Amino acid sequence: MKFLLPLLLLTLPLQAATIETVAGNGKAGYDGDGAAAKNATLNQPFGVIVGPDKDIWFTDTNNHVIRRISHKDGKISTVVGTGQKGYSGDGGPADKATLNEPYEIRFDREGNLFWVERLNHVVRRLDAKSGRVNTVAGTGEKGFSGDGGPGDKAQLNQPHSIQFDKDFANLLICDISNNRIRAVDMKTGNISTWCGNGKKDATPDGAKVSAEVPLKGPRALDIAPNGDLWLALREGNAVYRIDARCVATCMRLAVVRQGSVLDLSPHRRATCKVTRCAPVRRRLLL
Repeated sequence: MKFLLPLLLLTLPLQAATIETVAGNGKAGYDGDGAAAKNATLNQPFGVIVGPDKDIWFTDTNNHVIRRISHKDGKISTVVGTGQKGYSGDGGPADKATLNEPYEIRFDREGNLFWVERLNHVVRRLDAKSGRVNTVAGTGEKGFSGDGGPGDKAQLNQPHSIQFDKDFANLLICDISNNRIRAVDMKTGNISTWCGNGKKDATPDGAKVSAEVPLKGPRALDIAPNGDLWLALREGNAVYRIDARCVATCMRLAVVRQGSVLDLSPHRRATCKVTRCAPVRRRLLL
C-alpha cells in the first residue's frame, strides 16, 4: 500500500517545533495550480527546498512535475513538467518537458535548478536565465559508464539524491543501484566516480573517500554549514559523516535510531534503518 502525505513544514527551533501543512489536502491527484497550495492535490511529493527566491520548491514525484509555492501569497504553480511521464524536452521550455519520477532538487549559486529523475536515470537542469531544460548526467538508459567524459554521455542507475560540495565545484550524485557516488565537474561538465567501487560491502569506519571504498546503497546526501557531508546508506543501514576538515576526506560512522534527532556533538552508536538525512542547526534529522 502506498501512503500519500501532504507537504509539511517543520518550524524551528526544534525544541518548540510546530508542524504546518503548506501544500496538499491529503488526497492523491494533480490539480490546484494558481490557487492556495493547501487546497491542491499532490501525488507522493518527495524532495523539497527553499529557493533563492524564498519560494518553496518541491518534486511532486508521481505527478512527474516540479512545483513551487509562492512565499508571497501561498499559491502553487507547476514550473517543470507536463504531468505526463516521459523523457523529452531538452533544449526547450520547462513546462513542455516530460519527467519520470523527479526525486530531489537543489539550486546552485546562480539560481539554476537541478533535479534527479530516478526512472529516467538522469540528472537535469533548469537554466535560471533562459528557462530551458537540459540533461547534466545520464543518457536515459540505466547502466554504468562514462567516467572521464561528458556527464550527459554517461550512464547512471536509478540515481536518488544530489548535493553540491561546499564550493559548488562538483555536483554529487547518489548513483544508488551502481553503489557509487558520482561527481559532475561544474566547469567542464565531465563525470567521475567520487566514492564507491560498485560492491555492496560494508564501508569501513574512517575510510578515505575514493573509488576503492565499498558503499551499500548510497541513498541520500546532504551538507552541513561547516562543509561536512552526511551520507545515508540504505542497505548499509548507516549514516556517515564525510569530514570536510580531514585532509584525506574521511568517512566517520554516525549511526542513530531512525526518526530521531542527532546532536552533531559526540554521539553514541545504535542500530538504524535510514533512507533520508538532513543536517539542521547542529542536528541531523533521519
